[in-house]
Parts: sequence; C-alpha cells; structure tokens
Amino acid sequence: MYMLNPCLVSSCRKTALSVFDDEGNLTGSRSYCLDHIPNPEKAKNDIYLYISTHDKIVGLNAAGISFSGINLSGKKFYGCNFQYCKFTDIHSELLRSRMSMFDFASFSDCNLLKSNIQFTSFAGCTFSHTLFTGSDMIQDNFCGIEAYQSSFDDSDLYNSRFIRAKLVNTSFRNCNIKKTVFCELEQQNVSFKMSNTREAEFDRRGSELFISGGL
Repeated sequence: MYMLNPCLVSSCRKTALSVFDDEGNLTGSRSYCLDHIPNPEKAKNDIYLYISTHDKIVGLNAAGISFSGINLSGKKFYGCNFQYCKFTDIHSELLRSRMSMFDFASFSDCNLLKSNIQFTSFAGCTFSHTLFTGSDMIQDNFCGIEAYQSSFDDSDLYNSRFIRAKLVNTSFRNCNIKKTVFCELEQQNVSFKMSNTREAEFDRRGSELFISGGL
C-alpha cells in the first residue's frame, strides 16, 4: 500500500504526494500534499513520468492530480492512492488494479475497457460518459457514486457495493451481479437486462425502482 505520510504542513490532514530519488524511484521520504508542495508542476510531471515509464506501479500516492489524454493500457496498479483525482479523455484497455483508492475522483469521457479491478474503492466518484465494458470488477466499492451515461456492460461485478449510488442513463447489461448490493439507489433509465438480478441484493426501495426502470 501507499505510505500514509501526512503533509509536512502540520495543520493539513491530507497525505503527501509520492517522492522520487534522482533515479526516478519511489522513496518513503516525507513531503507535501498537492496544495502545499513548493513546485506542484514538477511533482505532477514526476508522477506522469513514473506512470508512463512503468508497467507495474506499487504504492504510488497521486492524490488530487489531474490526468488527461493518457493511455493506461496494460498498466498494473497495486495499493495506489488516486483519491480526488480527475481523469479526462482516458482511453485504455486491460488496466489492472488491486487494493487501490480512487475515492471522490471524477472520470469524464473515459474508456477503461476489459479492465481487471479488484478490492478497489471508487466511493463517492463521479462517472460521466465512462465505459468499463467487459471488465472484471470484483469486490469493489462503488458506494455513493454518481454515474451518467456510463456502462458496466458485460462485466463481472461479483460482491461489489453500489449503496446510495445515483445512476442515470447507465447500463449493467449482461453482468454477473451475484452478491452485488444495490441499496438505496437513485436511478433513472438504468438497465440490468440479461444480468442475474435474482442473485443480487436490492432493498425494498431499490427493488421498486428496479422494477419501474424496466429490465
């Protein structure tokens, strides 16, 4: 997992961004969060360079960084922190993630097709025109997300959580949703066609919305 080094500003509760040595390797040195780091552009560029030059990325803390137009195809993230990040126009396939944190991040016009993302948290994220089609997203946390015109079609969502999610024009067609929890949903024009809905968990309110939304 990424190191939970606090920002060097004593009054700040955010975690520090990752620090690199002269050879570009991750270190455990203490530093600042994005709001307080003396040279934020250098910090961003160091993180961009590290991701672009490594296929396997372990313990990276990039909280708050914006990513636009980059290709993450084939990248493997283990125990990384992307909380509050912004992802725009990301077109990738076969991304892999284990035990990483994307809480409160935003994804806009992103294609993350055929990804393998497990034990990863997307709590409070916003997805707009984002496609996870054909992905394995097992035991992930999607609680409190907002998804607009997005797709999880043809994906394995086994034992994941969508509690208190807001889903608008979003599709879960032909998905494995065994033991997946959809409770206290707010939804509009959501499709679960050809998914094994009898194996999922819907509370009373969620079930009523689910029925009215139409399979």
